[in-house]
Amino acid sequence: MGKMFFNILATFAEFEADLIRMRTREGMAIARAKGKLRGKQPKLSEKQQRELSRMHASGEYSISDLAELFSVSRPTVCRTLQRNSAKNMP
Repeated sequence: MGKMFFNILATFAEFEADLIRMRTREGMAIARAKGKLRGKQPKLSEKQQRELSRMHASGEYSISDLAELFSVSRPTVCRTLQRNSAKNMP
C-alpha cells in the first residue's frame, strides 16, 4: 500500500513539473514574440565598439591597453574585435 501511495505522489509531482515547464516555455515564447526576451547586454556600446576597433586598427594600442582604457577584460576586447571583423567581412 505504501509503495502504491508513493508512486501516485511521484506521478503528481512529475505532472506538476511538466506543467511548470510548459508554462515557462509559453511565457518565453510570448516574450520573444514581443521582443522582450534578450540575453546579456554587451559591456560596450556600439559607439565604443567602433572606437575600440578603430584604435586597434591604428596599431598604436595593444589589446591590454584597450582593455584598461575601456575598463573591460582582455577576452571582451578580443570578442569585440572578432565580432566587428566578422561584421565588416563581405
